[in-house]
Amino acid sequence: MNNKTQTADWTLDRDEHGVAWLGLDKAGASTNVLSAGVMSQLNDRLDELEKEKAKAVVVYSVKKSGFVAGADIKEFTSLTSPDEAFELVRSGQRVLDRLAALPCPTIALINGFALGGGLELALACRHRIMTDNPKAVLGLPEVKLGIHPGFGGTVRSVALVGVFAAMDMMLTGRNIRPKQALRMGLVDQIVPDRHLRRAAQMMAQRPPSPRKTGLKERALNSGPARQIVARLLEKQVAKKARRDHYPAPYAMIDLWRRFGDDPARMYEAEARSIAELMCSPTSRNLVRVFLLQDRLKSLGGKTRHRFAHVHVVGAGVMGGDIAAWCALRGLSVTLQDRAPEYIAPAIKRAFALFKKRLREPRLVQAAMDRLMPDVTGLGVAKADVVIEAIFENAEAKQALYRELEPRMKPDAILATNTSSIRLEDLRDALSKPHRLIGLHFFNPVAMMPLVEVIHTPDTPAAEIDRGIAFARRIDRLPLPCLSAPGFVVNRVLMPYMMEALLAGQEGVPLPAIDRAAKAFGMPMGPVELADTVGLDVALHVAKILGDAHGVPIPDELQRMVDNKRLGKKTGAGFYQWKGGKPVKEKANATEPPDLRDRLILPMVNEAVAVFHEGVVDNLDLLDAGVIFGTGFAPFRGGPVNYARQRGIDDLVATLERLETRYGDRFKPDSSWSGVAAGEAAEKPAA
Repeated sequence: MNNKTQTADWTLDRDEHGVAWLGLDKAGASTNVLSAGVMSQLNDRLDELEKEKAKAVVVYSVKKSGFVAGADIKEFTSLTSPDEAFELVRSGQRVLDRLAALPCPTIALINGFALGGGLELALACRHRIMTDNPKAVLGLPEVKLGIHPGFGGTVRSVALVGVFAAMDMMLTGRNIRPKQALRMGLVDQIVPDRHLRRAAQMMAQRPPSPRKTGLKERALNSGPARQIVARLLEKQVAKKARRDHYPAPYAMIDLWRRFGDDPARMYEAEARSIAELMCSPTSRNLVRVFLLQDRLKSLGGKTRHRFAHVHVVGAGVMGGDIAAWCALRGLSVTLQDRAPEYIAPAIKRAFALFKKRLREPRLVQAAMDRLMPDVTGLGVAKADVVIEAIFENAEAKQALYRELEPRMKPDAILATNTSSIRLEDLRDALSKPHRLIGLHFFNPVAMMPLVEVIHTPDTPAAEIDRGIAFARRIDRLPLPCLSAPGFVVNRVLMPYMMEALLAGQEGVPLPAIDRAAKAFGMPMGPVELADTVGLDVALHVAKILGDAHGVPIPDELQRMVDNKRLGKKTGAGFYQWKGGKPVKEKANATEPPDLRDRLILPMVNEAVAVFHEGVVDNLDLLDAGVIFGTGFAPFRGGPVNYARQRGIDDLVATLERLETRYGDRFKPDSSWSGVAAGEAAEKPAA
C-alpha cells in the first residue's frame, strides 16, 4: 500500500494496481457505527476519490468484529424535531449517493455483520463480497426501533433483490446469513475470511456486471401491480402488528406504493418519513428499550470468568431447555434426572432447537455432542455452574443441595431456577449458605431473553457478579434482584393474570379479555398466558404472592387445577387447545370501559412497589426486566415509562376509582408521589 491518508475514523490507501482501499475503524469503539462524525469524514474522503482516477474502490472494516453495525442509535435521542431529523438523514443519503455515483467499480468487503446503515453503506457500492462464516449476518432491522431504512435502503434493496425479498427483510428486521444472501443476490460472492482481500483484488481487476432484477420483479414495481402487492403486504403485517402501535412497517409499504417507480422522489420521501417516525412516541420508546437492553448487557462488567461445563439437575421443560440453550451457546452440559426416560424428551427437544437454529448438520451434531445425559450426576464434580431445576418444593431442593455441595468444585456456582421460593428458605441446607444464588429463566427458554439473577442482602458481590457473567456468557440479559416472593417478573405478572381471571369469573368473555390486553400492546392475552404457563404453576405462584402481598386468587383457578385442567399441556384449561393453539369463541361483546385499566394498572402499580421495596434498585432496569421478562408492550417503553407518559396523576386517580369499585387490590402504592416528583431512578445504597 502507498499514498496513505487518514482521518480519525477512515483510512484511504492506494495500492500498486490503482485500487483505493477505504477502511473504517471508528475511534474509541469496539464496533463501527455510522455516527454523524463518521459520515462527515466519509464525505471528505469522497472528495479525494472523486478527484483521482482509481481503478476501483474497496470499502472495508479495519475492525475484526464486523463491517458496520448501523447508525449511532444514541444520536437519535438528541433529535428535537422532524425537521432536524430530516436534515440528519438527508445529509447521510447525500454521502452515500456520492459513493454510489463514483465512476469506478465500488466493492463492499463484509467481514461479519452489516446491519442497518451498515448494509445501506454496502448497498451503495456496486458489488458486495461477504465472508462465508455462518455467524455473519446482513439485515435492515430498523423496524425494531420504530423506523425504517433512511440512507436509501428502501430504494436500493428493492432494486437489487426485488420487492418481496427486500420487504420481507425490512418488515421483519430478520438477519440474513451468507448462503441465503448469495441466493437472494444481496451479495455477489461469499468466501472464507482468509480470502476476502484477495477476492476484492480479483473483482477490482475484473468487475462483474451489476446485478439487475428480472422482468417479473420489474413488472411488480409498476404502478398498478404496486397497489395490489402493497395491500398483500399490509395484510401480512397486520397479522403481527397494529398500525397504531407500530406505524413503521406500514410507512415502509406506503413509501414503495407511492414512489416505487421514481427513485429520486422516493429517496426524499424516505427521509421525510423516517424523520417523522424518529420523533414519534413509538420510536422514542423502542430506542429506549434498545438502550436498556445494552445496559443489561453491560452489567457483565470487565471481570473475566471461565465457564466451560454446566450441570443441570431436573430434565423437565425448564431444566431440559436450560441445558439445551447452554449447549447451543457452546458449553459442555450434563443433564441429570432420576432415569433415562425422564431425560429423553429433553434431548429430543434439544435436537429440534439445534436443527432450527444451526441448520448445518455438522453444527447440529456438535451441539448434540455437547449435551450429555447423566443419570448418576458424574458431571457435578467438573461443573463450573450447577443449576437446580427440579419441582417447586423447598424440602426437596434442600435435600438435593446436601447431595450436591460436597461433590462440587469450591468455586463453582450453585444456582436454583426456582420461580418463587426465597433463597433464605432454601440455603440453610448448605455448609456455605451464601454461595446459593438464583438464575431464574423464563419459558420458553430459547425465546425469553431475561434471566433474573437472585441474591440476598448478604450474598457476596463476587457470587452475584459470577451469576451475571454466566447469564451474559449464554447470551441472556441479566437482571439482578433481591430475593423476595415472586422476585420481579412473576410478582408483576401475577396481578395481571389474576385480574383477568376475576373479570372472567364476573362474566366478561375470556376472548374479550385477551383482546383488550392485546389492544394495549401485550403479546399474549392474560387468559391464554395462564393456560400456556400451566394453571398449576400459576396457582402455586399466586398462592405464594397471595400470602405475601394479598394477591386475590379466583375460585375458578383452584377448580381448574383440582379437575386436572391445567391448560395447554393437558389440552384443556380455560380454553380448549388443538394443535398447540387455543380455540377461542368469537366475542362480539363490547369491551367494558375499565377493562384495559383493570388488567394493566395492577402490573404498573406492582412494578413501582417492587422498586419501592428495593427488590430492584433502578427504575430503568425495572422497566427493562418487565419488558424482556413479560413482553410488556415494548412500544410503551416499560411500565414506569408508560406511567410517566400517561401522567402519574391520571394513573393514580384511575387506580383510586378502581379501588372504590373493586377493592383494596387497586390501592395505589405509596411511592407514586416520589415517582411523580422525579424520584431518583436508582435507590441509594443501604
